[in-house]
Amino acid sequence: MSDLIELRDRMRAFTDERDWAKFHDPKSLILALVGEVGELAELFQWLPADEAVQLAGTDPLRRRAGEEMADVLAYLVRLADVLDIDLAEAAMKKLENSAERFPAADFRGEAPEKA
Repeated sequence: MSDLIELRDRMRAFTDERDWAKFHDPKSLILALVGEVGELAELFQWLPADEAVQLAGTDPLRRRAGEEMADVLAYLVRLADVLDIDLAEAAMKKLENSAERFPAADFRGEAPEKA
């Protein structure tokens, strides 16, 4: 069993035990997800870009970033469950599509232009 499936099942059980599914409509989950991404962004907002990786390698930033990323993942997995989307499959298909659209030989070290 994949880690995402186990996480989905544990989150589903957590939600069911508390009768919270009625609060987990797609709009509410998306807004919660956006809020958590905002909290993650806030941790890095004013850090010098060239120091962010180094600073995030030590606590308290490392711990806080992990907490916020866990929240983002949890809401994303829950949203995928509510919408009946296999998140791992969707991500793999997206990666395959991106590999076709942006061949490494043509885009190595180059950011693609906005279409």
